[in-house]
Amino acid sequence: MSHQSELIKTDIDAYLAQHEQKELLRFLTCGSVDDGKSTLIGRLFYDSKMIYEDQLAELENKSKTQGTTGGGFDPALYLDSLKEEIEQGITIDVAYRYFSTAKRKFIIADTPGHIQYTRNMATGASTADLAVILVDARPGHGVVEQTRRHSFIASLLGIKHVLVAVNKMDLVDYSEDVFNQIQAGYREHAQRLDATDLHFIPISALLGDNVVDRSENMPWYKGSTMMNFLETVYIGSDRNLKDFRFPVQSVIRPNLDFRGFCGTIASGIVRVGDEVMTLPSRKKSKVKEIVTFDGNLEEAATPMSVTLTLEDEIDSSRGDMIVKPGNLPKLEQKFDAMMVWMSEDAMVPGKQYVFKHTTKSVAGTCATLRYRIDVNTMKSHPAPTLELNQIGRVNIELSQPIAFDRYRSNKNTGAFIVIDRISNITVAAGMIMDRRTSENTGASWEQQGSVSTSLTQEISKVTGEERSARYGQKPVTVLFTGLPGAGKSTTAYGVERQLFDMGRSASVIDGQNFRMGVSRDLGFSRDDRSENVRRAAEVARMMNKAGLVSLVALVAPNDEVRKKAAEVVGPEQFIVVHLTAPEELCDERNESAKKLKDDDLQETDVKYQSPTDADLVLETDKTDPSECVSKVIELLESKGFIS
Repeated sequence: MSHQSELIKTDIDAYLAQHEQKELLRFLTCGSVDDGKSTLIGRLFYDSKMIYEDQLAELENKSKTQGTTGGGFDPALYLDSLKEEIEQGITIDVAYRYFSTAKRKFIIADTPGHIQYTRNMATGASTADLAVILVDARPGHGVVEQTRRHSFIASLLGIKHVLVAVNKMDLVDYSEDVFNQIQAGYREHAQRLDATDLHFIPISALLGDNVVDRSENMPWYKGSTMMNFLETVYIGSDRNLKDFRFPVQSVIRPNLDFRGFCGTIASGIVRVGDEVMTLPSRKKSKVKEIVTFDGNLEEAATPMSVTLTLEDEIDSSRGDMIVKPGNLPKLEQKFDAMMVWMSEDAMVPGKQYVFKHTTKSVAGTCATLRYRIDVNTMKSHPAPTLELNQIGRVNIELSQPIAFDRYRSNKNTGAFIVIDRISNITVAAGMIMDRRTSENTGASWEQQGSVSTSLTQEISKVTGEERSARYGQKPVTVLFTGLPGAGKSTTAYGVERQLFDMGRSASVIDGQNFRMGVSRDLGFSRDDRSENVRRAAEVARMMNKAGLVSLVALVAPNDEVRKKAAEVVGPEQFIVVHLTAPEELCDERNESAKKLKDDDLQETDVKYQSPTDADLVLETDKTDPSECVSKVIELLESKGFIS
């Protein structure tokens, strides 16, 4: 089973040439924590006699002192090399191992099962041809949430071949019924996935049943062993040889007579003499040479790394893409993508990130989160943001166009990563979908013909629950009341800023500006204070209907006026924040405060009455403005208006 052969003893050059021509299979092991992924790979190497003698001696010694099998041989220690992994008995980082048999070369990615390290699993799956998903056969385990999450990510990343290894069969007496139940349960879940090639094998990774050698304990199983399956699964048709895509990585010019474009062929085939086009400039030329370290070639295909020289001097640099004129990718700034969020900090819609696509890095935003996917039910739900390990469909808007394909048809040009501009940490991985489904779904009003003469009232097709889920908040009106100069507007605008930074949607109705506008546009005088507050409340109610948080900074001098405002908005979504400060301090803060108080309160013979039932009282002479903002945010959180 090992890669050793007689050639290695007699003709090393011939052996290396033969080894080089072997087909490479990249696969990963995934599933829930403690399903036995590392144990399986360790057993695979051990039974195939691919562990060197010194490594085997060290492994047997570690099994006695650090293993999780009670002193017996623990194959998992072959991969769990990090100190933290050995101490906890779990895999944290992605461990890669390389081996070969007489038929194939293999690269294994042992990925973590713990939900905290799902992002590491997605990293390991991004280059895999096949996924081995382990399922614990014991009662109470089986197909759990993390199994579904890993299965969905594998499907999302376009892994066409899936092997479900039902592990720990020795702990359920090698029961065929248990295997059949798990197989039926997983098939039901897989109906919602894009799993075109699905297989099941019952195994015991610890004891080696059906890993390399066929198990005598399960005569009812007639299929192949895991090793036999890995050696024979057909992956030849998985590569995209149709669409030629060559992202330019660098341009080299060692002398005046040579100018070459270096890079890795993402997909397709290129030959000397082929007509090509560079994007985004759309300049055309023909391939003059295909240069490699070992000499020039007549043709090259994915995934070879080559240098192309062209017959014409056309301008192209890193980040551009060389393609064939008759087979072009899309060149756009806006598109939809499925994203796996990998950061502890939640996605902030509208925030500037760096999007790295092939060799090009572009600034852009996650403009809108269309929906989040529930990995258990595979249903979509409105949501305001993506948290760590969550998956959703996002509308991306970039500062400049990129050349891309749909991920399903071309993994290399349909994938990207998202990088935080400040920390330079990768926060998400994305798979580009077809063009946004929301575009061109209806004609504009100018194109729809004449207006109907029998108009009827339309009901919004967006529910309040959907708005709340999208914005991550419940609509509410916060009335900041107090004397002029008490700090109403300052606090309201501070809360607006804080909510915006949290990815929430809020807007301020500033009493002074609103009063001046109403008086000018509607002809109200200073004596129409009650009407002024009512109008502001009407605007706040409309904002609440749109799902927004309305922050109203008004004097609202007495309980009667404030009660009317609450009735307009709705008492269940109306909060009163009373800001207090000595009158002398109010006058100092705002030069016009005393004049406003004299004009608006004394001349109309209206005295300011402090609310007796305020939800929050802020003494702005004793409390820092930022602390006032924090207290309002805490109030909104405690009442469940924001999460």
